[in-house]
Amino acid sequence: MNVHRALLVDVQPQPWRNGGGSTRELLAWPVGAADWSLRVSVATIAQGGPFSSFPGIARCFAVLRGAGVVLSLPGGNQTLTTASEAIAFDGAAAPGCRLIDGATDDLNLMATPDAGRLAMWRAQPDRLLAGALRWRGVFAAAPCMLSCDGQTLALAADELLWSDDPRPARWQVVHDQHIRHAWCMELRA
Repeated sequence: MNVHRALLVDVQPQPWRNGGGSTRELLAWPVGAADWSLRVSVATIAQGGPFSSFPGIARCFAVLRGAGVVLSLPGGNQTLTTASEAIAFDGAAAPGCRLIDGATDDLNLMATPDAGRLAMWRAQPDRLLAGALRWRGVFAAAPCMLSCDGQTLALAADELLWSDDPRPARWQVVHDQHIRHAWCMELRA
């Protein structure tokens, strides 16, 4: 299986127009296309305010570092910390965001409607990224090991490893003290 890597340290932060933070885009896929179908980024939220609206975009969000945020979503307020699971919401929702206690770093996964069904979850010892997927990835907030079809790969802190090889595969984050700092992502056709 062909895998690709992106390190957060290699990406320059792009400041937001509203001055509330910045984003580092790790991947806009398909690579080289005029428009992305899937996007993985890490945002630093420096001050509270509304998220940007992305009509028609499915969005997943998780807090990587900091005390966390309170998002005002259509179904009510959602408090997210580094201990929380990822949430999914409609990108058009553009929730308000209140910082709990200072800046946060957050993982964002977004996809267009025609890209497929999107999912993101905290790595678990018994849950695989398996089968024929349109796209799969793992983001490691702390160093971890990943088993890819029996081959073990090391991921550095703040590294995205991904593949758009559609052939069936079995990826699993190796259970160690850092497993809770890894995030699995998939796009199903």
